[in-house]
Amino acid sequence: MTTGGEGGDDDGDDAWGTWRHRGREARQRSDPGEDEIRSEAWGRCFGGNENKQNINPTKHASYERFVSPASLGSVSFACGDRRDRRRRRRPPSPDLLPKDVVLYQYEACPFCNKVKAFLDYHDIPYKVVEVHPFSKKEIKWSDCKKVPILVVDGEQLVESSDIIENLSHRIHPDDCIGEEETKWRRWVDDHLVHVLAPNIYRTTSEALESFDYIANNGNFSFTEKLTVKYAGAAVMYVVSKKLKKKYNITDERAALYEAAETWTKALEGRDFLGGSKPNLADLSVFGVLRPIRYLKSGRDMVEHTGIGDWYRRMETVVGGSSRIHA
Repeated sequence: MTTGGEGGDDDGDDAWGTWRHRGREARQRSDPGEDEIRSEAWGRCFGGNENKQNINPTKHASYERFVSPASLGSVSFACGDRRDRRRRRRPPSPDLLPKDVVLYQYEACPFCNKVKAFLDYHDIPYKVVEVHPFSKKEIKWSDCKKVPILVVDGEQLVESSDIIENLSHRIHPDDCIGEEETKWRRWVDDHLVHVLAPNIYRTTSEALESFDYIANNGNFSFTEKLTVKYAGAAVMYVVSKKLKKKYNITDERAALYEAAETWTKALEGRDFLGGSKPNLADLSVFGVLRPIRYLKSGRDMVEHTGIGDWYRRMETVVGGSSRIHA
């Protein structure tokens, strides 16, 4: 989930976290009704369009895999052989790597996971600050009230796609982003993210499955965990139906499968869109899919499409998290 939303929606506002907060604001401002605000909030979250509050002017997206008992085998594979990872990518110069990186995030936010996929792939150590979706007290210091916010050696970066492009330019200053890479990064933000919410919250049981993880891994008190799980799941079940209508989705799973197959065909037999190693488009697709991979929607996607082989290769080369735990 998120707090902002790329493109026309915002890339950060976590719908399940902000619907209550924004509902209060709307009543104070005489804005549209709460139902519309809930839909808008989730549009920001999974809408693929980030808020254009560019704190960093340079123009240039992972929750750590949800480990269910059924996925333990995949997790061991995902860690992969680090020698294989090194063969597949060009390590940046140590002088170009950032020294202090802090990510302000929501754990299950697809846009935050885009950023984490990039950091993990490049073995850039980073600290994580989990933002409370109701109070957002952890980011009161910032003018931007949407996640992800990445602070790199004291500089604040916002918007997931801009963040990873900025970082890529820092550590590989001579690299150019090609037309194909740009096209598919845009596809992630303008299309792929739109089909996620209607699938994650397709049924009440799937909504509860997702919010069970969110409640247990977010920054919540015991009482808030119960509220988040049950109230959040109920709200997002309703919101997902609104988004389904907004984006003219008639069959949620068919739309997800079609998106997965579209990406698989784009590979044209290559291991990655970037060829022998992932490029920013690969990392963006992988990042936004990470939060759903071991939920029912993600399991169905891998079972019914050809995306599984690419996803497993990505798990291998991205490897484990480079997050620094306090």
